[in-house]
Amino acid sequence: MAFTAMDVKNLREQTGCGMMDCKKALTESGGDFDKAIEYLREKGLAAAAKKAGRIAAEGMVYAEADVAKKVGVVVEVNAETDFVAKNELFRTFVKDVAHVIMNEAPADVDALLACSMNGRTVDAELKDKILVIGENIKIRRFERLEGVCSAYVHGGGTHGVLVQFDTTDSVAANPAFAAFGKDIAMQVAAANPGYLNEASVPAEVLAKEKEILLAQISNDPKLASKPDQVKHKMVEGKIGKFYKENCLVDQQFVKDTELSVAQYVANTAKELGGEIQITRFVRFEKGEGLEKRSDDFAAEVASMVK
Repeated sequence: MAFTAMDVKNLREQTGCGMMDCKKALTESGGDFDKAIEYLREKGLAAAAKKAGRIAAEGMVYAEADVAKKVGVVVEVNAETDFVAKNELFRTFVKDVAHVIMNEAPADVDALLACSMNGRTVDAELKDKILVIGENIKIRRFERLEGVCSAYVHGGGTHGVLVQFDTTDSVAANPAFAAFGKDIAMQVAAANPGYLNEASVPAEVLAKEKEILLAQISNDPKLASKPDQVKHKMVEGKIGKFYKENCLVDQQFVKDTELSVAQYVANTAKELGGEIQITRFVRFEKGEGLEKRSDDFAAEVASMVK
């Protein structure tokens, strides 16, 4: 019995399985839709698809930089419970995914799923992990930066940071640079800057901040009577504090509050005999922006044994 592309599409929508898995199922079953579903269930793929409907907001973030290849990666892979983040099988899978991203440079998550891993696709490996671990697992997002990079993972995977630098090979090869790069990545993890520097703050964000500051001054009984010109000058003065709190290079360096991050960078560059500039950073926090499971996992387990 022949089948069409629409049959493959319908099977995918009904089972949640991958397109290639559905095509193979229809081929093996001679185009019989019911037998194709049975085939997928027998292979465990339909079971993995069923789990795909469950909320995955835990898991871990992982970051890694390869000095020799001049590339860095930060990736978030989610699961249903925080127990999974301690599972060595899961952690190895996340690291393997990072290496695929590093080597293959996929454009997005869909392209990543089609990449090769251990002689199979990443998607096939992912489905295997869902079946073995018993939870929904999703590769949510990743960033890949080329150039001199430093990476930092905090709390076993609650936060992952990747920082890109503009510097010479000789400076990057200095062992002291590795410690410096980690310091900057830890700064990003701890202080959570929104922007790299003053120039990178969008005009609309700056305008809104000035609007808020002006309203605060106008609502202050001690300042409300000041002339508008004076109020605007006060706003410009307060913007400096905004930069120090939100721009990485303007922030106080967490390991030495006598220095700004920019000063720490300049001091390190001088010590290493070259130039160093931070050009970009990426900070992932596990589960940020995702819906969390509202049920009590312990209660769920208890209900299963009743």
